[in-house]
Amino acid sequence: MMKKRDALDYPLYPVVLIIALLALIPFFFLLILALKSPEGGLSSIRLIPDFTWSNFPSAWKAGSLGKAMVNSTIMTGGGIVVLISLSSMAGYTIARFPSALNKTIFAILLACMMIPGIIITVPLYTLLITLRGINTYWAMIFVMATNALPFSVFLYSAFIRSIPISLEESAIIDGCSWFGAFWKITMPLLGPVTSSVVILQGVGMWNNYAQAVFFLQDKAHRNIPLAISLFFQQYGANWPLMAAAATLGLLPAVLMFLFFQKFFISGITTGSIKG
Repeated sequence: MMKKRDALDYPLYPVVLIIALLALIPFFFLLILALKSPEGGLSSIRLIPDFTWSNFPSAWKAGSLGKAMVNSTIMTGGGIVVLISLSSMAGYTIARFPSALNKTIFAILLACMMIPGIIITVPLYTLLITLRGINTYWAMIFVMATNALPFSVFLYSAFIRSIPISLEESAIIDGCSWFGAFWKITMPLLGPVTSSVVILQGVGMWNNYAQAVFFLQDKAHRNIPLAISLFFQQYGANWPLMAAAATLGLLPAVLMFLFFQKFFISGITTGSIKG
């Protein structure tokens, strides 16, 4: 029976390979363009790069990408820490204590997922002016974490429901509180869903432009998307230099995905399969 199933699945492998190759085409041409000489640009379309590696240090220096990279790392890292801490505890409470109040809160969180972020930009901007949060790390950290909270709570609650509650009850019998049981027993088991949250929301935080353009107005606090956008406005005619800047800005997000991707599918599907 197993051999028959493998034989039926085998014809799908070329299809998956073709889809993967199609998805890689934009990245391939981006890298080719980043390695072309500035004199060539888009005038000579060739699949063989010129291997002009100097484009990368030139783009790094001209676009002040080093400072922007540090800013994005601080804001993305802080946002992920706040998001994981809050969403895991909220998901645990909703999954383990399904009271009417918790169900209502969960429904409100799900409803918030349907609200486009651009709608709240003006009132949020007014609030941050009042709190003196414009051009600050902490404001962007909490704004990005709050935007990602509803979907992350949904993932954590679904995953925690798949974990036997008997594990926590045993710890409570031994004298541990529910809060202690969560951090000592449940939290170590949430690696797959935590990796999924890091990939899905962390990449979005790293690529956040829509809010950064309003809340990060000075040069000292620009993140990578905002720095690259301003770089494009300044060097719009130099395509190889722009491609090099885009490649440098994209690289950390790709590395983060590759690091956490082995847990990604299990974190997304476990709750829906077992829940």
